[in-house]
Amino acid sequence: MSVQWTGPEGQVRPVVTAPANVLSSVGQEVDPTDPEIVALAADLVSTMRVSPGCVGLAAPQVGVGVQVFCVDVTDHPKAVTTNGTFVLCNAKIIEASRWRPGREGCMSVPDLTGDVKRAARIVVEAQLPGTGEPVTITTDAFEARALQHEIDHCGGRLFLDRVAGAHAIYQRKVYL
Repeated sequence: MSVQWTGPEGQVRPVVTAPANVLSSVGQEVDPTDPEIVALAADLVSTMRVSPGCVGLAAPQVGVGVQVFCVDVTDHPKAVTTNGTFVLCNAKIIEASRWRPGREGCMSVPDLTGDVKRAARIVVEAQLPGTGEPVTITTDAFEARALQHEIDHCGGRLFLDRVAGAHAIYQRKVYL
């Protein structure tokens, strides 16, 4: 079964930046069949697509405190496994292995990057917006990192909450 996003075109929304409270609050679970959630999913995809270098965007990053996010690592040079553009609701990691450090950035923390240790292989259970259909995604490498980053957003965490310390935080050198 494909998890590929085939929903409507959305509106581009402004991205909120730290220290906005919504970024540090646990998002509420959603009814993935709610038309407002489907519209939010479309808006997330549209906002991600117009944002250079963006490979994922979570609802809290556009000021909505719910557990919905999109990911698309298709054209990223670090991508190994790709599932295309997809949106997940109420995602939970059920397996995680092969932990590796890697550099991360975030649209909500535009001036910094940091080294974060994440699982290089994960299994995620979630629901698709629109149908509410349950899905299981098994992925690895860069796509796994992107999924974990967005799931963290839905849980009220930023990548800065996962760095080993101040020595692992850097000023962003390249702005996309």
